[in-house]
Amino acid sequence: MFNSAKLNAKLVAATLGALTIGTLALTSSAAAAPLPLFPFFAPQQQQYAPPPVQAAPDDEDAAGPHELPARLKRQVVNYPTREAPGTIIIDTPNTYLYLIMGNGQAMRYGIGVGREGFTWSGTQTIAKKAEWPDWTPPPEMIARQPYLPRHMAGGPGNPLGARAMYLGGTIYRIHGTNAPHTIGTRVSSGCLRLVNEDVIALYNRVHVGTKVIVLPMDRRADNASDKRS
Repeated sequence: MFNSAKLNAKLVAATLGALTIGTLALTSSAAAAPLPLFPFFAPQQQQYAPPPVQAAPDDEDAAGPHELPARLKRQVVNYPTREAPGTIIIDTPNTYLYLIMGNGQAMRYGIGVGREGFTWSGTQTIAKKAEWPDWTPPPEMIARQPYLPRHMAGGPGNPLGARAMYLGGTIYRIHGTNAPHTIGTRVSSGCLRLVNEDVIALYNRVHVGTKVIVLPMDRRADNASDKRS
């Protein structure tokens, strides 16, 4: 009987010791990584992807669907001019692009032009055409906006939009835009923008070598009539 009591005391002591050690182990590790009581039913850890890095393209502000005002929608208008059919005339102050059709008519497009201090004028030719063009901001733009990406692959999120027509050896282009609310405004760094539907239509009508006349801000186009044919 004495031996039995002694054995029971040893078992109690061992049990208390194990419980004490287990309590200390749980207490010391709880802050770092608490162990589940039932490891077979432990919930899976959720993985969170880092937020996407968003580039800030030139003057392109996110906007929802936008309906162009009637005057800025693509339309045929009366436009007498001595320029040959196929010529592009940029009416900078009125934010229009005219594609001369002949017989006193032109296809008119609403456009966005350069903001104050970034407009220009002169005669150029289309030197290159590109579908869904890549965008590489020029050094002058990077100097003004150092947060811009150094290169952006072409696609729906690219600020050059669906098409681009490069003007001579300049840094300027006629291109699309994913920000239709900027059409009719003075917002760019000198490029001329159209909504993607319009730039695709224009792209299909012109060719490399097309003459492009950009009028200055203080001069109206030969005929700013809103009359349709």
